[in-house]
Amino acid sequence: MRRARLLRQLVDSAAWVIGLLAAVFVRYDFVPDLRPLIGVLVVIVLAVLVHTAIDHARQLHRGIHRFASVDDANAVAATTVLVGLMLTAGIVLLSHPPVPVGVPALGGMIALMIMLSVRYLWRARRFRRLRPDRRTAAPVLLFGAGSAGSLLVQSMLRDPAGRWLPVGLLDDDPAKRRLRVQGVPVLGSRDDIAQALAATEAELVVFAVANADAGLVRDIRDRTLAAGATFKVVPSVSELMSQPVEVGDIREVQVTDLLGRHQIDTDLSSIGGYLTGKRILVTGAGGSIGSELCRQIHHFEPAELMMLDRDETSLLAVQLSIDPRARLDDPAVILADVRDAGRMRELFRERQPQVVFHAAALKHLALLQRYPGEAVKTNIIGTLNVLRASGSVERFVNISTDKAADPSSVLGYAKRITERLTAWTARRNRGTFLSVRFGNVLGSRGSVFTTFSAQIAEGGPVTLTHPDVSRYFMTTQEAVHLVIQAAAIGMDGEALVLEMGEPVRIAEVAAQMVALSQKQIPITYTGLRPGEKLHESLFGADEVDRRPFHPLISHVEVPPLDPADLHLIPPGADTEVVIIQLADMCARPAADRSPADTVVHEPSGRASG
Repeated sequence: MRRARLLRQLVDSAAWVIGLLAAVFVRYDFVPDLRPLIGVLVVIVLAVLVHTAIDHARQLHRGIHRFASVDDANAVAATTVLVGLMLTAGIVLLSHPPVPVGVPALGGMIALMIMLSVRYLWRARRFRRLRPDRRTAAPVLLFGAGSAGSLLVQSMLRDPAGRWLPVGLLDDDPAKRRLRVQGVPVLGSRDDIAQALAATEAELVVFAVANADAGLVRDIRDRTLAAGATFKVVPSVSELMSQPVEVGDIREVQVTDLLGRHQIDTDLSSIGGYLTGKRILVTGAGGSIGSELCRQIHHFEPAELMMLDRDETSLLAVQLSIDPRARLDDPAVILADVRDAGRMRELFRERQPQVVFHAAALKHLALLQRYPGEAVKTNIIGTLNVLRASGSVERFVNISTDKAADPSSVLGYAKRITERLTAWTARRNRGTFLSVRFGNVLGSRGSVFTTFSAQIAEGGPVTLTHPDVSRYFMTTQEAVHLVIQAAAIGMDGEALVLEMGEPVRIAEVAAQMVALSQKQIPITYTGLRPGEKLHESLFGADEVDRRPFHPLISHVEVPPLDPADLHLIPPGADTEVVIIQLADMCARPAADRSPADTVVHEPSGRASG
């Protein structure tokens, strides 16, 4: 470190010596003249001393490990200009100047050119030493010459023990043709993948566009495999959570990349405004959506993140996924059930959360069709318990589903009722109460993704309900990313509908997963189940798609439902009766009456308030 610091000072001092001497020679038309020699030596000594003093005063010598960086170049330029101005001012004030007035300015310019040139050569030499060894590193092409591709090239070129050496980039943007990124040329567009692979002898294409949709990923993968090369990807923006992409992030393609990626434009400042420094509660924290909510909220540095679930194993798993060193008795972990109204009131009174994400719910359509009373207990009464306890919160976000739009299943009825209960609460509480609605989440527990994965692992067959059934898909990370964004811009009582892209046929999901497994797995069809639609809709028949703030988030009005209007479900009612009652409650007209405590009798005979 000391040697590097001394080297920098010597370089800068020598630059001033050469620069001022050259300026004098220029001033006297390159004819040697010894008369101003003493004056020149005085100016040189002053320049070196002042430059060194300013460096130490600005503590630039402490950043010597960044020698030859852009910051260092900016700093040395500022110091050189300042020294030149000080010397010029001093000469002007003297009655008998030792050198002509223009010498410090001209000498400073020459000295700065020398300093920057030496730094550039130093930087180039250092980067050459950091490059992977061509004899051992495999040549690789990158698709995407944007920010993610540039960072990935930089990361690859700074790892001398790296496995891959970037030899070319591909990008569909015509403005990037014939450009170079860190010295790596852009060789063409997606149409040139096969030719670029042949010309560079690369056998791997890395998809380096972090904010791309699934259609682009599929197309580049198909072209790469057709050319006989291997295909890998970098994570999406929502997975990276604004962290720079690095070589270690490169991974095998997954079905979530091929079906669930969406372009997401996130306003981090608006998110931070309502999460940073706040006490935040996430119910259902052990579930797929709840756990990802906790992980992403953690990045915004809340004052306290409270994770509530009735499943102790899932709670511990999400806690350890955030902090592997966390204590098992951490008060951030709350074991409780939203069905317990008294426990919810006690919790809110003691912990006083300011922001609530209510993700606790039963969500498996087929099971809830068989056991609708459980949907009443957890999804409806549980939500009502949390809503009633949330009288002093600043923001309440109810996690809903696209099945609440024109519902036809128990899950859809129950979720539509919770949207309406949330809208009713919004009219009576001071905070902002809203719902966020989205479709199927790839990778969530119990989704077709996990079902198909298990069936493929067992050798098949993969079972589908219908060859034409389609659903909206989004990865867990992207769905939660938009949930957090939506909650920042949502208005009281609204349901915010996330843009899910085009619906995807379930048969295509199965086909892609079978293809990725590289196994011969048969696909069979079993027929639609009770309450199941052939195609889902994100909006109800009377809802209008308005997007006033964000291109991927729609705002729809929700008619409030007074808890007093919830039907009494008689104890011991059979399944069909409960489903009919749920459908009737869901369809009841909006009422705006004063709040009243209501008891909804559950099929088990136990009452909950």
